[in-house]
Amino acid sequence: MDEHGTLTSVDDDPTLVLLKVEEAARRLRIGRTTCYALIRSGELESVPVGRLRRVPADAPAAYVARLRAAQRTA
Repeated sequence: MDEHGTLTSVDDDPTLVLLKVEEAARRLRIGRTTCYALIRSGELESVPVGRLRRVPADAPAAYVARLRAAQRTA
């Protein structure tokens, strides 16, 4: 809960710099496995943090922007 007593979601926290893969998948409204496949293919940016894999907070929006641009040119 925030200071006003309302529930907040980590997915909506604008201060996050890196997201867990599951959080990125929720933002994209796709499954975790699909999100990992996008990361493996290089379509969705991610970075290693030790043994963890994290997605920059702006990467899901950049991925969608590339999809939209590709659709416009097709």
